[in-house]
Amino acid sequence: MKSSTVFLGGLVIASALFSPAGAQQTVCGDRNEIVSRLEQGYQEQTTGVGLSATGGLVELYTSEKGTWTLMLTQPNGVTCLIAAGDNWEHVDSPKSASQPVY
Repeated sequence: MKSSTVFLGGLVIASALFSPAGAQQTVCGDRNEIVSRLEQGYQEQTTGVGLSATGGLVELYTSEKGTWTLMLTQPNGVTCLIAAGDNWEHVDSPKSASQPVY
């Protein structure tokens, strides 16, 4: 019993240490409003889409200035931002995972 308690305590501490600070501030809302803000405020356009294993629509928005946003629209209709940043670069020719991108 004591070893399982120590193990669980270690997992809690590890997850707190290794999770990003912003992970607790999920931004979710109406997809149309979010897309409108991305297009008007950041001049981002859809450059990639895919389906997640749980049936959600994953979309990548990028701009010529290098800003990017990754978002997920869940099957229940809720859209959440997954990540966003700067310095996005399009890779013209696909690389294998073992090849350096640059």
